[in-house]
Formats: sequence, C-alpha cells, structure tokens
Amino acid sequence: MPHLRQAGTTLPEITVVLAIIAILLAIAVPGLSAQIRVSGLTGATQDMLASLHLARSEAIKRRSRAVICVTADGNHCAEDGGWHQGWIVFHDVNNNAERETDEALILARAPLVQGLAINGNLWVTRYISYASTGQTRLVSGALQPGTLTFCLDGGPARQIVISATGRPRTVRLDACPP
Repeated sequence: MPHLRQAGTTLPEITVVLAIIAILLAIAVPGLSAQIRVSGLTGATQDMLASLHLARSEAIKRRSRAVICVTADGNHCAEDGGWHQGWIVFHDVNNNAERETDEALILARAPLVQGLAINGNLWVTRYISYASTGQTRLVSGALQPGTLTFCLDGGPARQIVISATGRPRTVRLDACPP
C-alpha cells in the first residue's frame, strides 16, 4: 500500500510568515499615519477655501454682505476661541458680522480633528466679511486682507492668504511659523 503524504503548513512556517508581516507593518504604519495626518490638514484647508469661495459668491449674488465666522455652537459667531472650533457662513443683513436669528445660515462646519490648529492674523481672527463687490471688508468698511494658518502638531502647515480683492489662495509650508 502506497504511503499517503499530507499537505499543509507547519507551525514554523506560519511563525516565519507572521514575523515577516509584523516587520512590514512596523515599517509601513508610521508613514501611513503621517500621510493620514497630512490628508486631514489638506482636507481642512480645502474646506475653509471652499467656505471662503461660497461666502464671496453669496455676497456677490445677494448684493449684500456675507460673513464667515468662528462658531462654538454651529449657529452663532463665537466671541473667543479659534477657527478649529468650526465656522459658519451667513447672510449679514445688518452688516455687524454677528448672526441674528433672522439672518440666513448658509453653511455650518463642525469642529476639526484634534491636533490641528487654525490661527488667523490680526484682521481675520474672528470673522471674514465679504461685501457685495466680492472684496473682504471689516465692519468699519476698511479692507480685510489676511492669512489663516493651518498647523499640525510637529508637522507641515498650510496657509490661506486672502488678498485685498477678497480672493483666497493656498500656500504650502514645511513647518508651522513661529
């Protein structure tokens, strides 16, 4: 009677394969997590850029001021805190850069992921206001150019630079400015 041979894998073979997989994961995971963080940074920057374009186009379309401001509750402008809390875009009928209940809410953006900070320079710390011409204007009527800086903890950064004409553009940075 011929001897039948059984096919299969042995415990040492499985152990070697698992060790190789563990080594490959140890090499790949740090790079993958860094890429995920950068994708979050890019996504948040693009969300803000789209919100700025929306506010500008709404101001031109409505022939009236539209504002994007920091919010804590998703309904009203916040007196303190940063852009990472979230923001709203609304039609500012009375030109005061504060949303009242009778003013149309156009967009509400939820808070951002942990570890991402957004800081505005002097002119854009709390709100960005578009006049009916598409230019950014403070409530006082002065031009409102500014820069929003998006920073990851210990990582790259992005900036949105808003010109005096109201057009936003993005800039890539290797690290957060001091």
